[in-house]
Formats: sequence, C-alpha cells, structure tokens
Amino acid sequence: MKKLRVVSAADLGPQLMDNSHRMVGLDGAFSIRLEDGTAFWFFGDTVVGKRTPGDSLWYEGSVPIGGLDMSGKRGVEYMPNNTGLILRDRTGSRGLRDYSFLLNDQNRLRTLLPLEGAEHHDRDRIWCQHGIEIDGRLILSFIKVITFEEPRWPFPVGFEIVGSGLAVGSRDDWKFTRIQKDGDSVIWKADEPHFGVAFLRPHVDDGFIYVYGSVQRDGNQYCHVARVPRAFIIDPSKYRYFDGKGWSDRVEDAVAVFDGMPSEVSVSWNAHLGSYLAVHSLSITGQIVARTSATPWGPWSEPTLLWHAKPQYAVPPPYIPLLYAGKEHPSLADDGGRVLYATYIEFEEYYPHLIRIELD
Repeated sequence: MKKLRVVSAADLGPQLMDNSHRMVGLDGAFSIRLEDGTAFWFFGDTVVGKRTPGDSLWYEGSVPIGGLDMSGKRGVEYMPNNTGLILRDRTGSRGLRDYSFLLNDQNRLRTLLPLEGAEHHDRDRIWCQHGIEIDGRLILSFIKVITFEEPRWPFPVGFEIVGSGLAVGSRDDWKFTRIQKDGDSVIWKADEPHFGVAFLRPHVDDGFIYVYGSVQRDGNQYCHVARVPRAFIIDPSKYRYFDGKGWSDRVEDAVAVFDGMPSEVSVSWNAHLGSYLAVHSLSITGQIVARTSATPWGPWSEPTLLWHAKPQYAVPPPYIPLLYAGKEHPSLADDGGRVLYATYIEFEEYYPHLIRIELD
C-alpha cells in the first residue's frame, strides 16, 4: 500500500452551468458507475429558473428563505428535491461536458424519488445519497428530512434528518420504488447511521457489497460501515454492521470507523495506491481530505489534505461560508487512480466544483 501524497491540485471551476434547462443550482453530486461504462450523477435540491445578479439565492431582501419550497419565488420556476443525469465523459480532464439530464414527460428535470402520501413540498425533502447498479437494477439511497420555515442560525435554511432509505428501479423507465421496513420507507432512523452514503464493490469479490452510513452525535459526524450479500442488497434484514471485531445484525452495535465529515463521503478501490480510498469534506472548513485502508472496514488512516477551497465573494453572503459535499468520482480517474477528480459545493454559488488531484 503506497503512502498518500499530493503532488498538485487545481480547481477546474463550477460545473454544469452550461445547460439548456434553465438549471441555476444543485448540490449533492454523487456519482455511480453504471454497467454500460457511463456514470449516473444524483443531485439534491435543484433550482430551475433565473437568479438576480448580486443577490443571495437564499435570501428575499434581508430575510432568509428558511426551508420552504422555492418554486414560484425569487425567479425560481420549480425546485425538484432530487434529479439526475447521465455522464459520458470517461475523464475529468476537460470538466463535465458530455452529459444529459433526465427529463419527465413535460421535458422538465425529472424528480427521481418524488414525495409520497402525506409528504408535503414545504416540509419534506427526499435528498440524494449514493447508489449502485447490480444486474440491471439501480439501487438509490436517500435521506428524508423535515425542513423548518424559520432558518437555523447561522445558516439561511433549517432542517432535521428523519433517516435514510433505499429505492430500487430500472434505467429503462427511471421509475423507482422505495423499499419498506415495518411499513415505512425510512429504514435507518434519525439517531442511527444513515446508510447508503456510499456503496462499495470490494477489490476482491467476497460476495458482499459494503455500505457506509454517517450520523451526527455530540456535534461530530461519524462514519459506520455495513455489508450485505450482493443478492440481498434491498433486504434490510440482511445487513450486518461492523462492531469493531465482526459483523452484527444489530445496528446499535455499529462502531465508527472514522469521523469529521459533514455527512457525505466516497469510498473506492484505488489501484495506484493499492488501497481503499475515502474522500470527504472536513466538517465545513473547505478542506477536502482523503484516508486509506487495506480493507473496506479499516483501520483508516488519518486524513491527508487534498484541497482547501477558499471562496472569493464579490458580495459576501449574509451567513458564514458553507462548503460541503466533498467526494471523489472514481469513474473520472486517470492513470489507475493516480489522478483523481473530486467535487465540493459552496452553498451560495450552488454548483459542484471539480478538483483535479495528482498523487505522487
């Protein structure tokens, strides 16, 4: 296993701004390698319409928007909770160029996991996590959140996480069904790790898929890992949780394998390093860091800095800088993983920035 050392890094700028759908912002930016060699990118709240130059996207004058649906406000036409696109670029060297957003029958950006039942657009959100394609089925993970009309200082929005779940569907029609556990699509509750933040096929096939979940406790965010037989990935009863020594059927036994990210992380096998690679933001500091491990469950190394984002504002927003959602996109890597591509989001700009990272 090689030591992780960065030779150079560069910010290739915000991506996906050049689109024909009037999309003016989106976050999340999880990527899933598909079996046909393309990649599916999964996003959270997506803003369609227009922006007012010089104005904050998240404020109406001096009043923060809180957690309400922005559709019909501030020049926003509509705001899907989650959207996706197909990316055909096999490298990130030129940025994200060859992509197609998924559309509905009205030629609008498709909401892949729509609200259901009593869920209300001014209160409930179904936000993207990661996913995986297995034998033609696409499994997506999501977190369900409740938003608040009033913001939660110091940010202009406010929400709390209800939990996470899974949905299964097909690329034939892009329709998905949420998996139920005890009559509820929330499988892992608010105080449990929100599994599905990353899915991993191990370098050597052992019959399992490894699934990572994060949870906040005592002001810090912790990452946990579960595994499930490949054939039973949508069966919550088959998940087993790493307890520090082995695999337990009780989620309460899950132990943290590392910490420090806001909530999102990527995990992949890196052939250049000869190890597994986890990439995440370090809290909301703007730092994007990486850790390595010989196994999917650790022990994981201490974080190595890959990039430190320092936004420059023409007009500073009326809240502290919020940089988050750091993660790697393995389908874009060059030279066997020696050159990495990662994204992060700056909340005011609200587009994924693409970072090129060259390792020793």
